[in-house]
Amino acid sequence: MLTVDRWGNPEYSTLDLSIRHNVVSGDWDGDPLSGTVEGRTLRLRTTDQRGAEYRFEVRLENGRLSGTADYPDNNFADRRQTFTLSARPVPERPSARPRVIDYAPRSFANSFSAEREPVLTIWPGDIVRTSTIDSGGIDAQGVTRALFGNPQTGPFFVAGARQGDTLAIHIRKLTLNRDWAESLDTIVTRVLGTGVSAKASELGRPVRWHLDRENGVATLEDPGSRLQGYRVPLRPMLGGVGLASGFASPPLSTGDTGRAGGNMDFPEVVAGSTVLLPVQQPGALLYLGDAHALQGDGETSQYALETSMDVEFSVEIIKGTAIMMPRVETSDAIMTLGQAGSLDEATRAATTGLIQWLQQDYGLSLSDAAKVLGSAVRYSIPNLAGRSVGVAARIDKALLPAR
Repeated sequence: MLTVDRWGNPEYSTLDLSIRHNVVSGDWDGDPLSGTVEGRTLRLRTTDQRGAEYRFEVRLENGRLSGTADYPDNNFADRRQTFTLSARPVPERPSARPRVIDYAPRSFANSFSAEREPVLTIWPGDIVRTSTIDSGGIDAQGVTRALFGNPQTGPFFVAGARQGDTLAIHIRKLTLNRDWAESLDTIVTRVLGTGVSAKASELGRPVRWHLDRENGVATLEDPGSRLQGYRVPLRPMLGGVGLASGFASPPLSTGDTGRAGGNMDFPEVVAGSTVLLPVQQPGALLYLGDAHALQGDGETSQYALETSMDVEFSVEIIKGTAIMMPRVETSDAIMTLGQAGSLDEATRAATTGLIQWLQQDYGLSLSDAAKVLGSAVRYSIPNLAGRSVGVAARIDKALLPAR
């Protein structure tokens, strides 16, 4: 894992090296690389697909590299820039067979940052068993462990994942680990008419729910006279699944959603579903959090039934396949999630992403996709509570041709 400091901005990449008889070969983020070794000093150079040459001079000490990177100047073709660099080894895979790994979080993140040290290195096929805390930072024992705002578990470094790949996150199990959740008695203003909006300004009180995990239902702890006996079925979901932001992009807040996921609050991210996200950093850097015992479409009360949860997941890497936005796949449907500042823009993004999926995986022409959309697409609104809004576009697999 190579880190080049470009005027205070860390740029991450992968460096694969093979040394034989003082001759170095390998690649730098997929571009062929060559060089020589003199003592503990390595001199390396590579040319990218545009013909730009990059040079590195590094020294190996205690299993780590440090030195300088010589880059073309972005603004002047006849100039170059020198930056400091460091590199750390990615751990060797301990076993060729997939492992089952238990990871107990010790800290939590409030942004989907590439600069946070990975909590664990995992490989495709490994099964990870871990836990999340609720959106306020409270764990299964009722102890505050992190700052409010959907703190996330992670990041998990996925060995072999590079920019331009797609990471498939298989949600194997979601298990509630406490018997209560909290929400609010409010309604987000963007769904209210003028008359109701004025009255709703008086709302915003905390609401506590009892989670009957044995029978799979939630009830209000203080239901009042009209909601006595009100029961809703539990459907545990993850509100947050996201990858680190790419180079030169600011880390995404855990309250927001971007191209590589984030605080999607999509009720279909449940056990048995697969979330597909575009990789923007080496190792993907996967975060998970914001557990909900249940959420209605839109999360219109600002909070869903916020709680903590045990999570079991595994990952796979789809090499060299770039996607535009988050996808979710279940046994019976494919779904794309568009996130934007308005419902129109979010609908446009979700539809465009679904067309791309139909073309990439099902071999449909644009004309074919138009016929399928017109007869089979369904839309839902997962998220109305954030700074942006989300629209999901869905097609049942039973209506699609073979992949």
